[in-house]
Amino acid sequence: MELNAISVGFFVFTILTLGGGLGVVTTRNLFQGTIWLMVSLFGVAGYFVLLSAPFLAAVQVLVYIGAIAILITFAVMLTRSVTRINERYIRTIPSFVASLALFLVLLFGITVPIFGDYPTEMAPTVVMTTRDLGVALVEGNGYVVPFLLASVLLTAAMIGAIFIARDEES
Repeated sequence: MELNAISVGFFVFTILTLGGGLGVVTTRNLFQGTIWLMVSLFGVAGYFVLLSAPFLAAVQVLVYIGAIAILITFAVMLTRSVTRINERYIRTIPSFVASLALFLVLLFGITVPIFGDYPTEMAPTVVMTTRDLGVALVEGNGYVVPFLLASVLLTAAMIGAIFIARDEES
């Protein structure tokens, strides 16, 4: 492996992504966990830049870092009692084991197609454009239903956070 700008960028974004993920699962403060989540998502956006996918990098920064992580930050800040969670509710060992298992599954799922036997009929042959992605998201036969379900799920999560915040105050 040669040392060039792409390799250095890959290692920097790997450190950001894995370090942010480790910070999320090890911190006991929800606000700090949200900040670590933003660091990890920024590393993923860097991966998209390295993969020559600037649209996905911009979506990663705007939607995930700029909207969802900020929404989580405001939800944590609005529910003041959530930041003072008792010790008995924090389970770092099970979350570490679950994240380690997920990491191993993802590692296996990524390395086997790259370094193992990969059938040639499964290899992608067509590169989609941004226009094709937009059409697939809103077309009736495309991904409009999962797209709408994700928006309903996010709305339900925000309503649940508001309900919990009002319940805690009274």
